[in-house]
Amino acid sequence: MNVYERFLSYVAFPTTSDKLSDTTPSTSCQLELAKHIKDELCALGLSDVRLDEHGYVYACLPAMDGVEAPTVGFIAHMDTSDACPGENITPQIVIYSGGDIMLNEEEMILMRRDDYPILDKFKGQCLVMSDGTTLLGCDDKAGIAEIITAVEEIKNSGEPHGRIMLGFTPDEEIGRGADFFDVPDFGADFAYTVDGGLPDELEYECFNAAAAKLTINGVSIHPGGAKDKMKNAAMMAARFVSLLPPDEVPEKTSGREGFFHLCSVSATVEHAELSYILRDFDRDGIERRKALFREAAAKLGEEYGGGVECVITDSYRNMAEILSLPENEHIINLALDSMRDLGIEPHSSPIRGGTDGARLTFMGLPCPNLPTGGVNAHSRFEFASVRDLELCKDIIKRIVSRVSSVHPEK
Repeated sequence: MNVYERFLSYVAFPTTSDKLSDTTPSTSCQLELAKHIKDELCALGLSDVRLDEHGYVYACLPAMDGVEAPTVGFIAHMDTSDACPGENITPQIVIYSGGDIMLNEEEMILMRRDDYPILDKFKGQCLVMSDGTTLLGCDDKAGIAEIITAVEEIKNSGEPHGRIMLGFTPDEEIGRGADFFDVPDFGADFAYTVDGGLPDELEYECFNAAAAKLTINGVSIHPGGAKDKMKNAAMMAARFVSLLPPDEVPEKTSGREGFFHLCSVSATVEHAELSYILRDFDRDGIERRKALFREAAAKLGEEYGGGVECVITDSYRNMAEILSLPENEHIINLALDSMRDLGIEPHSSPIRGGTDGARLTFMGLPCPNLPTGGVNAHSRFEFASVRDLELCKDIIKRIVSRVSSVHPEK
């Protein structure tokens, strides 16, 4: 099965995760895909295939006899974002010749080239797209398909290779993908998540991240007699937003600029809750943002006579802290050289988000992020070219080849 066919087989499984759930995986639909992947890996003849009680799938392609090489791992996540509908996905192939793309004539869903000028890079290519009513699921079913297809081709090729570990996780989209990942049993010397974008992108730097929650308890009284008595929690919430830097928000930042992102608000006169995520590439920067958030909460409490509580929880750290160490440079260079072997001129830019790899890196498994070929993740206009799916699969194969050639057969 080629990577495109395998990808389409995974797209048929709805796997949206649910941040409000307290189970792992957060949705039972993810287990259906996990069982399918487990059965597929067994059918391919891989070793130590298992699906654990938390919905993680693991497998191993043992080293060929006589090959001594570091053990490399490849990891992708099974869930999709809840930013767009993820059920009843109808994929389609578009031979892109330029201009706008009509994804759905019945619903009149048009992907406009002016809104997505990146389309110019794909003229003449076969694009896999949804019908515009759902996301497609490249993030990260493309990664799963590329890993498994690469390992299948490596196994069938007869070429020397070292030990390869595979891991597929639930709930990455809600920040829980590494919660129960069994790093010691996985047994890789290093790994790569396959969860990125275009084939020339290698990612090994991400945000430092924290979640912040503000709780406000007000005092409700009839507005006709409210003078000097009412504490309107909804108004206090609005005041709090004004106390944070107005330009340090996602819609006004890019590159290495961090932000405060208000994710949700629920507010009445008596009670309000605000949920934020805080992001910064610099360690001192994230600490500054946490301090500013606490200071704003304290100021609000002073202005209104109390009733304000904030809780800040660290989510993940910038994996560059570990991956930039001299002892880990070879992991980055291995991927860069593998891309160049395939005629790709690679570049790296900081991830304005996070991956399982960020947390796994700090759990003792150095883990940069490889591309999948996916474009416009979490969107009804998500797509990937068939060519890029194949190319990202070949990057994985080339990494394995390079790892094995460093430690040739005895």
